[in-house]
Amino acid sequence: MKLVIVESPAKCLTIKKYLGDGYRVEASLGHVRDLSTRGKGGLGVDIENGFAPTYIINKEKEGVVYKLRSAAKQADEVILATDPDREGEAIAWHLAEVLNLDPKTTKRLEFHEITRDSILEAMSHPRTIDGNLVASQETRRIVDRIIGFKLSSLLMRKIHSRSAGRVQSATLKLIADHDIEIDNFKPEEYWTISLESLVNDENISLTILDENGKALDISSKEQAEAILKRIPDNLIVKTISKEYRTKESKEPFTTSTMQQEAFARLKFGTAKTQREAQKLYEGISLGDEHVGLITYMRTDSTRLSATYVSRASAYIIEKFGKEYLGSAKKVHKGELAQDAHEAIRPTSNHRTPESVRPYLTNDQYRLYKLIYNRALASLMKPKKDEVLTIVLQGGGLTYKFELNRTVFQGYEVVLSDDDNPKKYFTKFPDINPGDTFPVVSKNAEQKFTQPPARYSEAKLVKLMEEVGIGRPSTYASTIKILKDRKYVDDEKGILTSTDQGKKTAHVLDKYFPDIIDAKYTAQMEAKLDSVQEGVESRVKTLSKFYKEFSKELDHASKIMYIDEEIPTGEMCPECGKPLVYKKGANGDFIGCSNFPTCKYVKKEPKEVVYTGEMCPECGRPLVERKDSRGRKFAACSGFPTCRYIQQEKQEVEEVAVKSCPKCGGDLIRKKGKYGYFLGCRNYPTCGYMERIVKKRRK
Repeated sequence: MKLVIVESPAKCLTIKKYLGDGYRVEASLGHVRDLSTRGKGGLGVDIENGFAPTYIINKEKEGVVYKLRSAAKQADEVILATDPDREGEAIAWHLAEVLNLDPKTTKRLEFHEITRDSILEAMSHPRTIDGNLVASQETRRIVDRIIGFKLSSLLMRKIHSRSAGRVQSATLKLIADHDIEIDNFKPEEYWTISLESLVNDENISLTILDENGKALDISSKEQAEAILKRIPDNLIVKTISKEYRTKESKEPFTTSTMQQEAFARLKFGTAKTQREAQKLYEGISLGDEHVGLITYMRTDSTRLSATYVSRASAYIIEKFGKEYLGSAKKVHKGELAQDAHEAIRPTSNHRTPESVRPYLTNDQYRLYKLIYNRALASLMKPKKDEVLTIVLQGGGLTYKFELNRTVFQGYEVVLSDDDNPKKYFTKFPDINPGDTFPVVSKNAEQKFTQPPARYSEAKLVKLMEEVGIGRPSTYASTIKILKDRKYVDDEKGILTSTDQGKKTAHVLDKYFPDIIDAKYTAQMEAKLDSVQEGVESRVKTLSKFYKEFSKELDHASKIMYIDEEIPTGEMCPECGKPLVYKKGANGDFIGCSNFPTCKYVKKEPKEVVYTGEMCPECGRPLVERKDSRGRKFAACSGFPTCRYIQQEKQEVEEVAVKSCPKCGGDLIRKKGKYGYFLGCRNYPTCGYMERIVKKRRK
C-alpha cells in the first residue's frame, strides 16, 4: 500500500478514486508545523547562528501528525501531493521532516487540476521537494516573524496598536493615504447640459462639442445659461461618417482579476471568492463522478496550457463555428509576476455551467460560469461593431451622437445570456447631410466634483498586485487581518480606515518609512523570488534585512512618542493610581494606569431589572437574572443571604408521579440539562430528585 498525502480532505476522495485500491490518501489539513514562540524574543529563530529556525508541531495538528505517522509506518511508500506553490512546497518539506522521510528521495507530485488525466500524469512523472522553493518560503516566514513580533511589540507599547507586518502595514498605508486624500478633497462647481433630439421617432442624447471636438467644459451658471440660449429649436446634419470598431476579449483570470470581477459582477468579497474557488478546484460530486472543475486558483499568470487551448479550440468550432475561433492571448508577464501556474480555467469545456448547475450551490455556479466564460472567450475572435457618427450644427455650436450596430458578435456569443445586455441597432435609420432634427429637451444642471471612491476589496487587490504587495495566496488573508485588527471597517465590501488604522499607518510611515513602503515590499518579494531561483542565498538575504531593520527599530524605540492613555478622572481603588481608558481584544474598557503592577479593571454596574414581585421567603424585591446559558429567571435581590428562585409558572399543573421520600411532597416530571427527571414540587425548599428509569422492552 502507498500513502499519498494532500492538504485538504476534499481532495482525498477524488484522488483515491483515480489511483485505485493500492493507495491510501490522507490530508495534512494545511501546515503541520510552524516557528516556535519560545527562545530569545519569542521569535523561534536563532539569529546569531545563521537564522536557524526552531519548528514545533502545531498543537491542533498533533492528532493529524500522529495519524499520518501511523499510516506512514504501514505504507510501502509515502508520496507528497501538497499544493503546487511556495506554501505547498514548504508543507511537503515539513511533512517529510515529521515523518522521517528523506526530502531528496521522497516523491513529490505536482498537478494544477484535480482530474484523472492530471493526477495520473503527475504520478507518471513525480519529482522531489524543491529545496530552493522551501528556502524561499522559510525566508519569507522568518522575515514576517521578525517584523511582526518586534514591530507589533513596539506599537503595542507606544500607541496601543495590536499588530504590524510587512504586507499588512504596506496595504494599510494604501488605504489610509487614500482615505486622507478623500477627507481633504475640496469639491469644485461645474455644469452639464443634457440635450435630446428626435431622430426617426426616437429621443437621442447629443453631446455639445468645443472647437477641438471635445465635450464642453462649463464652470458657471452664467456660461450654462448662455449656451442654452444659443441652442436653436432645430439642428442640421453637417457630416455623417461610418467606421468599424473591434473589441478584444479579456485575458483569462488570474487570482487578482477573478477577485475583482467577482466583486464587480457578483458582489463577492475576496475571502468568499477564494473560498468558493477552492471548492471548485478541490472537487465537486457530479453524480457518480467527483472531479475538480477549475485549475489551481492562486496564480498571477494569464498563460493557458497548450492542451487546454487545443481542446477549447475544437469545442469553439464544434459549438459556435470556425469563424468564431481566435487565438490565445499573448502573455504579458508583469515585472512582479511569477508565472508558476497557468491562468484559472475550467478543467473541461464540455462541463458547461448549465450542465453542472444541479450539483452546485448558487454561488459556486455563478463563480464557475464567470471563470468558464472568461477562459473560453479569451480564445475567440473579437466583437465587431459598425459605428455611425453624426455631427450636427445650430446656433454656432457643434453637436454629435453615435449609433452602434453589431455586425459580428465574436466572443460575446458566450456572454450573450449575461445580465443587462447592451442595446444595439439592427439597422441604422436613414440619415443624410442637410436633414433637420428638432430639439425636444435642453437642460442645464449644476454639479460638483466628487472625491475619489473608497477602495473596494477588489480595487485594493488590484493595487496590491500592481505595486507588488504580497502574492495571490496572501491577498484575501491580508485584508482579513486588517479587518480583524480593527484597522479598517468593511461596509459591503467597501473599506475605510479607522482612526486607529490611520494612526498606525502614520506612525509606521514616520519611523519605518522603508518597511511600510510598497516599493520595499515589492523589492523583498523580488529577493524572495531570487532565493527561489537559487540566485540569492537565504542567509545573505536575511542578514541584510535584519541589519537594516534592527537599526531602524533601535532608533524608533528611543524617539517614538508614547500615545498617552486618557484618564477618566477616577482613582484606582486598589493602588490609588489614575484610572484610564484602554483598548482590548474585546473592546474598550477602564483599567489602572499602573498596569501590569496593578491589574484592576473597572466593572460597569449592571442595570437591575425588577419584576414587580416580592420574595415569598424574605420580602425583598425579585429581580431578573440570567443563567450560564443566557436564559432569564427571577430570583431574590437579597442573594446570597436569601437564595429563593422563582419557578416557572406552569399553565397546566404537573401530575404527581409519587411522594417525595424526603419531605412528603409530590415528585413531578421536570426537564434538566441532561433530560427529564423526577424532582420535588417544593423545590428549592426541598432539593430531592431522582432519575427516571426506563422500562426495557422484552
